[in-house]
Amino acid sequence: MNKSELVDTIALEAQITKAAASRALDAALAAIQNSVANNEPVRLVGFGTFERSLRKERSGRNPKTNETMQIPANQFPKFKASAVFKAKVAGK
Repeated sequence: MNKSELVDTIALEAQITKAAASRALDAALAAIQNSVANNEPVRLVGFGTFERSLRKERSGRNPKTNETMQIPANQFPKFKASAVFKAKVAGK
């Protein structure tokens, strides 16, 4: 499913226009992104948790030259699905 199909589904289920559904989806995604960027986890009961995570500095290897190099620490978004979501995907 792509964003356009998701907007269509939201509009149908919520009985609103596609334009309103698109604005609502954009606002929800922006709110999640802003919260996670500010290190504030977003917990959606029955769906999952979006949070910022830290990957420590580590050594790696350049595949072209086989040279050892340091990969710097960085932060990245992380999603953990809820038990309800996992069960639904598993067909339970």
